[in-house]
Amino acid sequence: MTKITKPNEVKREWIVLDAEGKRFGRLLTEVATILRGKNKPCFTPNVDCGDYVIIINASKAIFTGANKAEDKLYHRHSGYFGSVKSEKFGDLLQKNPAKLYKLAVRGMLPKTNLGRAMLKKLKIYAGSEHPHTAQIAKEGK
Repeated sequence: MTKITKPNEVKREWIVLDAEGKRFGRLLTEVATILRGKNKPCFTPNVDCGDYVIIINASKAIFTGANKAEDKLYHRHSGYFGSVKSEKFGDLLQKNPAKLYKLAVRGMLPKTNLGRAMLKKLKIYAGSEHPHTAQIAKEGK
């Protein structure tokens, strides 16, 4: 009979990914798979069985496309008439790369409470330093 994982049986790990020199989209598909838990043999669709993911050097990823920085736009809407605000990809990358990564990964996760819980396990840092060394040291023992 198929084993179904319960939420209290899930063992989570902390995974550090370095974005320097990697393609943006390919890195984020890997991140979405890890957050969802699809890389584990105990994957259950209705249980959050993914790991924590830390992305360092987020501002040093490689982006393809000739004019993507100028042409690609990210929109947000408050719900009021005429309140659509747009940001260019290049501006978002310079000002807040963490927001750019979260927006891209959010599109690859389920659009439910479960997906929002998975997204909370993603930590993004523009530089090479992160404050989660204690969690990673615990897992190594």
